[in-house]
Amino acid sequence: MTASPTLPKSRQQLILAVLMLCSLLIWLDNTVLSTTLETLADPVRGLDAGPAELQWATGSYTLTFATLMFTAGALGDRFGHRTVLVAGLLVFAGSSMWAAYASDAGQLIAARAAMGMGSALIMPANMALLMWTFTGPARTSAIAVSSTSAGVGMAAGPVLAGLLLDHFWWGSVFLVNVPVAALALAGIATLVPNFRSPAPRPLDPAGMLLSISGLAALAYGLIRAGQVTAWSRTDVWAPIAVGLALLTAFVLVELRSKEPSFDPRLLAQRAFGGGNAALGLLLFAVAAVTFYSAFYMQGARGFSPMEAGLASLPTALGAVLGAPLGARLVRRWSLRLVSGPAFTAAALSMGAYGVFGLHTPLIWIEILLLVQGLSIGMVLGPVTAALISTLPLERAGAGSAVTNTVRQTGSVIGIAVGGTIMSIVYRHAIEPSLSHVPASVQDRARVSAEQARRVATEAHRPSLARAADDAFVHAMHVGAAWIMLIALCGAAVLVVALRPDGKPKNRAPEPDHDREGSRSGAGAHPHAQGGKR
Repeated sequence: MTASPTLPKSRQQLILAVLMLCSLLIWLDNTVLSTTLETLADPVRGLDAGPAELQWATGSYTLTFATLMFTAGALGDRFGHRTVLVAGLLVFAGSSMWAAYASDAGQLIAARAAMGMGSALIMPANMALLMWTFTGPARTSAIAVSSTSAGVGMAAGPVLAGLLLDHFWWGSVFLVNVPVAALALAGIATLVPNFRSPAPRPLDPAGMLLSISGLAALAYGLIRAGQVTAWSRTDVWAPIAVGLALLTAFVLVELRSKEPSFDPRLLAQRAFGGGNAALGLLLFAVAAVTFYSAFYMQGARGFSPMEAGLASLPTALGAVLGAPLGARLVRRWSLRLVSGPAFTAAALSMGAYGVFGLHTPLIWIEILLLVQGLSIGMVLGPVTAALISTLPLERAGAGSAVTNTVRQTGSVIGIAVGGTIMSIVYRHAIEPSLSHVPASVQDRARVSAEQARRVATEAHRPSLARAADDAFVHAMHVGAAWIMLIALCGAAVLVVALRPDGKPKNRAPEPDHDREGSRSGAGAHPHAQGGKR
């Protein structure tokens, strides 16, 4: 990659600070919602959102984020990455205000989808600007420093959300995005040049529409399956079938395209395709177990939002420490020997939710969350970088787009499937406790444990609240077992994908600095060779 004319070092550092602020905004939003789910389910303090609505409030953001990212990169090449970054921040800030003042769950879901659109515009433009600003060893260092915003966001998000929820209404967790976005916009306007690629990629409207509609239909069918008693219903199997058909059409369209935004051909390579499949399964499991954890901490255990936020800190701390630790171990041993056991440990830590109860000592939960975060961090960073390094330099951008899309897709499906398992098992577990209560109480108690606790208080039936807690814990145990098995499958896929090809290769290749910057660029520039300002 040929870099743009070098900017003064002081300006480079200020640009890096602005870009980190943009990245921090995304990571904060990714984590604050998990702390807010229990409040949103409350009919008095929140929006009286049901399980399916909460799944969509989380999934709609990830859905648009996943499917618009590769299109956003092409827009940056065509119109300039600063232009796209500014547009993303404006969309994100405006939709955050919409989410903050949403009057019902439907409006919140729509606003969250718009926020995902803003994030999709921000992320590739953010990394592209970083890649254009820095060159050589400075680029590698800048990427490493920028990546710390993820850890800061993961750590600060739940605590910030808990603090706001303890003192303000639920919408404040979204409204706080606005001043951060405004500060970032001011920095961009005064510091950041409008870099663009000299060879812009074509837009892919057909691929964008097919991927969004296919994932949305599939997620709707899976979520709907958790809300009805019979999966033979048309509103369950038809959306799933349509979603799979549309996603198949998406793959076929991309295969026939000369310059696809999402290149399925890359997945045919054993290391790259298998590694991405494994990461997709890991993100599937992470999304599902995070969804469970939010309701376990605040609902079943009765923690305040602030207490729940503080309780989640070990996960973030582990993830922050795990990424550099994994990279260091990979330099000593092979990626396969490091990531395989770490992936397995992550799977087992998720399965350990199956032994959590209403009175499990908090110290054991914290230790487990630390191990979980540490093992996930040891897998995600090193494996992602190694997968991109298996591709030629000119395919690094396309490979990053594939990797990011697969990871976000895993999160979408994980939320849908994990929430559906929880709903189905909870409904069966609570049923024996509803035989002697009025029909109106039965209907509300079947919806979710949150609804059951609320109606138990109104009807002065403490035994029903206890039954709801027990039913939820049982549902979490069953869900955790399934999540663990899926994550273990991901670990097996990763070990097979990273199997040596018969050549002596005991460690990941040591890339040169420019290549390291390119492969870490999260889909920044598949056409950046020979770039200009």
